[in-house]
Amino acid sequence: MQKSSTGLPAHIAGALCYLLGWISGLIFYLIEKKSDFVRFHATQSIIVFGTLTIVSIVIQVLPFLGQLLGALLSLLGLALWIVLMVKAGLKERFRLPWVGDLAEEYARKKII
Repeated sequence: MQKSSTGLPAHIAGALCYLLGWISGLIFYLIEKKSDFVRFHATQSIIVFGTLTIVSIVIQVLPFLGQLLGALLSLLGLALWIVLMVKAGLKERFRLPWVGDLAEEYARKKII
């Protein structure tokens, strides 16, 4: 596996893309120049945790149901966070359904 342009091994940088959710994904997306592996995980992190953040904000306006759905969404986010960090750390290009293909596409385009 190639090294990341951050100086870290690609699998470590890939796992760190998920550390702070979409924020760390965005940071790694902006600084990574060499590793497609890291760019993929950064992009997947931005999409997954960015979406969870937006949905969480939107459902909070619902009186009782918003709190219940928010709690379930938090549990889902925690589970995804753990699984995605572990998979990246184990050098796996783990693709979530729907999101993985989109992340792969954007990671290759190198928009920024």
